[in-house]
Amino acid sequence: MRRTELLQEIRKMRFEEAYGGWETGRLTQAEAASLLGVCERTFRRYLSRYEEGGMERLIDRRLEQVSHRKAPVDEVMRLTEKYRGRHEGWSAKHFYAWYRKDGGARSYTWVKSRLQEAALVPKAKARGAHRKRRERSPWPGWMIHQDGSTHEWVAGQPWDLIVTMDDATNEHYSMFFVEEEGTMSSLRGVREVIESRGLFSTFYSDRGSHYWHTPEAGGKVDKQNLTQFGQAMKRLGIEMIAAYSPEARGRSERMFRTHQDRLPRELALAGITDLADANRYLTEVYRPAFNAEFMQPAMEEGSAFVGWIGGALDDLLCERFERTVGNDHCVSFEGMKLQIPADRHRCHYVKAKVAVLRRTDHTLAILHGPRKLADYDETGKVMPPKVGPLTPKLENVIRTLEWVRIEEFTWASWCGVGWCFRPSSGRGWPTPL
Repeated sequence: MRRTELLQEIRKMRFEEAYGGWETGRLTQAEAASLLGVCERTFRRYLSRYEEGGMERLIDRRLEQVSHRKAPVDEVMRLTEKYRGRHEGWSAKHFYAWYRKDGGARSYTWVKSRLQEAALVPKAKARGAHRKRRERSPWPGWMIHQDGSTHEWVAGQPWDLIVTMDDATNEHYSMFFVEEEGTMSSLRGVREVIESRGLFSTFYSDRGSHYWHTPEAGGKVDKQNLTQFGQAMKRLGIEMIAAYSPEARGRSERMFRTHQDRLPRELALAGITDLADANRYLTEVYRPAFNAEFMQPAMEEGSAFVGWIGGALDDLLCERFERTVGNDHCVSFEGMKLQIPADRHRCHYVKAKVAVLRRTDHTLAILHGPRKLADYDETGKVMPPKVGPLTPKLENVIRTLEWVRIEEFTWASWCGVGWCFRPSSGRGWPTPL
């Protein structure tokens, strides 16, 4: 259906709606005319025509007439036959130049449209929106970019390069190769930034499935239904921003073009073919040299980074899964049975709701509320508790006591050891009983 015919049908439907409202008394003539976008006098003329001959009297007969400027059918056929015979495969612009040389009088748009209607010339993709350059962030740590690029960095090895960089300065805080980009590689990049610089404000990325849920392909991201990565960013208070086009990620895209040009040559020159050696080269050689050459000064003095004092990042930058403890005090997780050790603070955890954490190093942990019950290696075996260094204040408290039985202080949740302590002789660590 042509556009004019479609508009004619819409006009008829609107008149029927307005006429019905006026006839039943719901609308006045002025309101019905306003609904149709005409004056009251025109609406009364429509009423007269409709009452005389029905809807047919309201049809615009001019739409049924052929334009006197329309090209004859034989002219269109001669044009398409000429293209097929001698100019097949030519672009519309190239063919139009020859068409004009042969005495053709039609416009370029007319020639192109006839060739496209005959499926001889493909239609160009719609042009994107006019874009404006976005200014850089004022301070380092204000916005962090992360992106991945699949490329044959080493002959026969299509690895993924994961880069986490600063929008304000172009500084690359994290670079490493992985077999395949995903949630763990993204969390690893964020962790390296926080450990080296601190907590940042916003995280900018594409709409990859490990970053965002996108209900419709090419559509808006779902900011309520968060991925595992999105949940980790929420726990840290980092705002996520989705990019909706390659142009929006222009800075990181340009950086990757440089990496794809330089890195394969440097790795080949160094004789590197192994993933571990390539990552070591990135950290020790390539990234420092790249930052020294391509870093830019920030627009303003200062930093948006905030020092991280929230404890271990392992239990925050991880995947989190809800599970229910079985009757045997085991938690089922991806084919493994994670045995919960006996706990002197609680008789059992049967049917309790717990959270299984999978960290970036693929080790596991089980939490009951905020309390950690156990750590596991990647095969599901219980790992010995990690005892961190004592703070000076806590060490002084312990040394003043002859016997310490820590219950209300929850020493177990702090260092993973549920024992009593006796002060050791001299300086150093307290001795477990």
